Amino acid sequence: MLSYFRLYREHGWHPISAEEYRAAWLRWGGSVATHPDVVARLSDLAGVAVRYLGCSEKGELQAAIPTWGRHLALAKEVLKQQKKRGMFDLGNAEIILPQASDSVIALRHKAQYVSELHVQRIATLKEQKEGLALAREPEQYSKKFRYNQRREQRLLEEQGGVIISVDSLSAAEQAQIYTKLFEKRWGFAVPGKEYLAEVFSLLSEFMTGSFITINDVPVAFQVLYRVAAPDWISLEYINGGVDTDYNSLSPGSVLSFVNTQNEWQYARELGKPLRYSFGRADREYKDRWCNRVAVYKVS
Repeated sequence: MLSYFRLYREHGWHPISAEEYRAAWLRWGGSVATHPDVVARLSDLAGVAVRYLGCSEKGELQAAIPTWGRHLALAKEVLKQQKKRGMFDLGNAEIILPQASDSVIALRHKAQYVSELHVQRIATLKEQKEGLALAREPEQYSKKFRYNQRREQRLLEEQGGVIISVDSLSAAEQAQIYTKLFEKRWGFAVPGKEYLAEVFSLLSEFMTGSFITINDVPVAFQVLYRVAAPDWISLEYINGGVDTDYNSLSPGSVLSFVNTQNEWQYARELGKPLRYSFGRADREYKDRWCNRVAVYKVS
């Protein structure tokens, strides 16, 4: 019975190597959660083997996927089944699969938060009820909003606030600061606490953004992962932490402004659109920063 379902699920697909998957991603692009190194490193950490599949037409590869059984690789459901829930946190990451722009495929592996980029190219998608929050371009914010953000930043800096690149920290330091600020903000343990420094080390080349200190005390930190595809930049804002003792200076808001502004500048210098995802469009504060876009699933 299991083999029958696998045959159905993989109909039209065939095994490919990790190298072939990497070549497909580098050719057609993808997102943080489908980047070949992110998939391979986190799968190795979790101890889950990746099966790479390709869909071809007339002997030419049209699309490629990394899988964990009946799910796309890195699926939370598989981690939960294997009692490894929270080993790493990618939030509700946008899924962009390597696929030729002129192809149409059938995907039968379970997936959520599949990008709108695939809506005309994957025949089996169904729209999810909840959308995804993608950061607006800087010009889409009102003049008043931008003025207020710059004012907040100036006031914070006048009180000893300093904006520092996360690159200046080791993975262990990043984990320590993030853990403390996350738990202070949310009041519960940071997901994957035991593995956090290892995950940050594994994904160090993809981490981006800044954090904020006030009089040398860390007060705001955001976990951002960024990858460059051929035709866009994919960035995931996983989560953040803030020292609530400094709420009057709005360090979380200032950091969101600084990080979004800097990442748009980076993408534009490369001449590429930026897909800066705040994850599921489920909180009011995200509407301040983002546009809601449709996302899709295969169930």
